[in-house]
Amino acid sequence: MAGAKLVVLYPYPEDVDAFERAYTDEHVPMVNQSTMKGISKFVATKIVGTADGSAPPFYRMAELHFPSMEALQECASSAGAQEAVAHAVSISSGGKPLFLVAEEQTTTF
Repeated sequence: MAGAKLVVLYPYPEDVDAFERAYTDEHVPMVNQSTMKGISKFVATKIVGTADGSAPPFYRMAELHFPSMEALQECASSAGAQEAVAHAVSISSGGKPLFLVAEEQTTTF
């Protein structure tokens, strides 16, 4: 069974320091196994550039991993996940974050 993940892309914020405080102090603690049943891994990434040196269109990316699409869907319908999504939108001062649902294929070398 393929793993699944929710990818959240945050546009560059109007105030980076305020966003970082809200993201790290308020939002990241909302992402845990108690509030998001079935989550297997959370990866928070700060985007620092692009290959061609231009300004990146997004500032942060969050990846919430699940063992299956069914587990992701079950979690997404929970109160904890809906609260986290609303909070993500509320702290994203550069525009609404982009939410993507993805199936994973992993190759190990």
